[in-house]
Amino acid sequence: MDLEKRPVPQPAEPARRTPPRPTPAPEAPEGCLTAAIRIPVRIVVLVLVLPVRMAWDALVVAGRFLYDTVLRPAGRALLWLANAVLVWPWVALWRHVVVPVAKGLGRLGYWLLVLPLIWLHRYVLSPIGRAVAWAAGGAWAGMVWVATGAWAGVVWAATGIWAGLVWLYGWTLVPLGRGLAWLARGLWRGIAAVGLGVFAVVAWLVRYLVVVPAGWLYRWVLTPVGHALAWTAGGALWLIRMIFTGLGLGLYWTLRVLFVLPALALWRWVLAPVGRALAVVGREILDALGHAWRIAGHLSLAVGRALATLFRWLVVEPTRWVYRTVLTPVGHVVRDMVWKPAAAAARAVGRTARQTLDTARASLRQARASVRQALLGRPAEPMPVARREPRAAEARTLGSSTTALTKE
Repeated sequence: MDLEKRPVPQPAEPARRTPPRPTPAPEAPEGCLTAAIRIPVRIVVLVLVLPVRMAWDALVVAGRFLYDTVLRPAGRALLWLANAVLVWPWVALWRHVVVPVAKGLGRLGYWLLVLPLIWLHRYVLSPIGRAVAWAAGGAWAGMVWVATGAWAGVVWAATGIWAGLVWLYGWTLVPLGRGLAWLARGLWRGIAAVGLGVFAVVAWLVRYLVVVPAGWLYRWVLTPVGHALAWTAGGALWLIRMIFTGLGLGLYWTLRVLFVLPALALWRWVLAPVGRALAVVGREILDALGHAWRIAGHLSLAVGRALATLFRWLVVEPTRWVYRTVLTPVGHVVRDMVWKPAAAAARAVGRTARQTLDTARASLRQARASVRQALLGRPAEPMPVARREPRAAEARTLGSSTTALTKE
């Protein structure tokens, strides 16, 4: 015997499993007809599509160049012109004419209409309204007092009339009503007894003269006749159903044999194969168009890059060389020999003109002050104002005896 306890095997931790990748659906095998059609169709379509793709790429490049160089600046210029002609005048009119005029009219209306109305309401209408309310309150109190007295009189008179009516009802109308009720009860009992007897006689006559003969007629005459008519109608309906069923079956098989089976054979053996072949051809043409368009794009890109390189070496680089080696030195000479001296002379002339204008303006200001002093006299000197702050010699310090800590 094995006396040692063996360890219980622990279940292994499941390893992390990556989600399985979806396997692509297996492609359907292609037949020899598809492989035979594909290459010629792609060659023909590439020959037809390549000029179209190159023309399309050329139009795209021309359109982008035209948009960047002509249409966008023209649009911005038209937008600025439209703002300057249509928007900015109205904004200026609204901001500098309509808004100030409206504010002035509003303030004028406030001073001419609102304040007089407020004054009229506060000092005229309110006192008159309070006086009218006080008079109406007094009149209402008087009317209430009069109405209360009149109502008390009416209530007293109504109480007396009600007591008389109660006495008349208790001692006159109640005994008379009880007597009339006893007489009516006796008459009703007699009429009810007579009516019940007449109803019993009429019911017996109706039962034995009408109901019993009608039940016998229904049971022994109408029921057998109805059963016979129902059996006859059922047989006629069965015969008509069988006739129409036979006609329907004959018409069904005739139409099936003459139309349905030929149409089914035509669809199964002619139209379906032709449709499958046309579908294969159409699918190959569409795939060939896609491949041809992409290949034509690569070819058009290569041709475009070659033309761009040729344009660069034939036009751009010579123009750049002319600009660097010819135009730039000439421009520097013109700038140093002509433009800078002309600009310095213009600045000197402007500086001289500004100094002349400043001198003339100062002379004019001095002459105006002299004329004002000769006509109106010298202006009065301003009076000195006493300062509230203590002067520097009188300021408090820690060493002075006027502070809060050293004051005796």
